[in-house]
Amino acid sequence: MLPRTPEPDLMDDAMQALAYAQADFSEPHDAFVAHFRRLFPAFCDGNVLDLGCGPADIAMRFCNALPAISVTGVDGAETMLELGRAAIERHGLAARLALERRYLPDPTLAPASYDAVISNSLLHHLDHPSVLWQTVRHAARPAAPVAVMDLMRPASLEEAQQRTERYAAGAPAVLRHDFYHSLLAAYRPDEVRAQLDSAGLAHFAVATVSDRHLLIWGTC
Repeated sequence: MLPRTPEPDLMDDAMQALAYAQADFSEPHDAFVAHFRRLFPAFCDGNVLDLGCGPADIAMRFCNALPAISVTGVDGAETMLELGRAAIERHGLAARLALERRYLPDPTLAPASYDAVISNSLLHHLDHPSVLWQTVRHAARPAAPVAVMDLMRPASLEEAQQRTERYAAGAPAVLRHDFYHSLLAAYRPDEVRAQLDSAGLAHFAVATVSDRHLLIWGTC
């Protein structure tokens, strides 16, 4: 099995952040929203915490799909947050969507204050994935739905290259580079299962939902 190769935990380079913000991630991001709504059909109102929100594309999609929710997005990369705030203003969502710069773990994050927690493509940036799961347990209200989607590490370098050619062939060079290395930094399902067991979240489910994505979900 291909060993994991870590990558930087923040995407704060201006060129990198702009390329990411301008990229079309509608297919996986819409799929994430659809997975959440399928798994938690009763959830329609409350304050959602988006961990590792980046330029807020997923947070905005959640706001559009669930008109009664508000979202707090947190990220450690200020460049990403600046792009996200501009997009939020353009889409008229400033009243329902706020972005905060936070570097996890952040003990000042309000405990047991969020009605749902989501995260996309943060886990593979973390050499210490317990940071994510500890934050989920800290921030979520009792019985709050949680959904985390992330990349899945391929079995070989050849598979990683094939995935990059299939899904990022027309992307700028910086995105092709980042996608390839993100695949190498991603976790496998068995590794995520071990993380959850150690974090006291053994009741969470882990599933492969595409040839490159994992979905993790449960309630706190």
